[in-house]
Amino acid sequence: MRMLILLPPSEGKTAPSSGPSLDLASLLDAERLTAPRRTVMSALAEVSRGPDAASVLGLGPRSAEQTRTNLSLETSPCAPAYQLFTGVLYEAANLESIAAQTTGRSALERHCVIFSGLWGALSPTDPVPDHRLSMGASLPGPGRLPSFWKPHLAPVLKDRGAPGLVVDCRSADYAAAWKPSASDGVEIMTVRVVRVANDGSRKVVSHMAKQARGLLTGALLSAVAAGTLSPEAHAGDVAALAARLNSVDVEVSEADRRGRRVLTLVTR
Repeated sequence: MRMLILLPPSEGKTAPSSGPSLDLASLLDAERLTAPRRTVMSALAEVSRGPDAASVLGLGPRSAEQTRTNLSLETSPCAPAYQLFTGVLYEAANLESIAAQTTGRSALERHCVIFSGLWGALSPTDPVPDHRLSMGASLPGPGRLPSFWKPHLAPVLKDRGAPGLVVDCRSADYAAAWKPSASDGVEIMTVRVVRVANDGSRKVVSHMAKQARGLLTGALLSAVAAGTLSPEAHAGDVAALAARLNSVDVEVSEADRRGRRVLTLVTR
């Protein structure tokens, strides 16, 4: 039994200037996921060669040139996912600092999975190259990526998460690629973040939501690495730790019929 944290990737990336080439056999559950990864890589390369690549991939004009990174996936230098992804959530989680310790690296590998439109799911320590593909895209062949990945990821993640607690910090597109339920033998806690405005109303603010989820992720993994949080933590343990985060109030819903609770982090 163990806690498993589910994360989205990050649009913000820091491309490595050096490092090993891609080795699909070294990535999370390569035995089951290498074939579908190759299918998506092939479809992505085909799209990225075309004149409408940015449109198909949902990229803005400033990002259009970045589609070229998708044409050299097997030869570009790779870096661990926790270093490659450098958006708001990852900056707040500070996974690189956690990974610098032996117990921290073990916590990343055992208790965290990063979802990806290209790779399906990754361990934070998996070395991958810079790339541009969100889970919300649809590619000729694979089609909508959440639907493509769902049957491939379900057995992998069920094996990693059950029995135990799943702390779900993903956004909607990535959450659609695997929807755990109590029937999988897991306890589910979805993390929601809202901001209280001056008039008392509650709003979801993307930047603040990513930051709060990142802070929670970093706190959970650091606590497991330090031995102050059991690897077999339950929902109440996660809520108690979340309550110690700065400037955050915590609310926990009752479990629904699918065994899901919502952990709401209220920021001001």
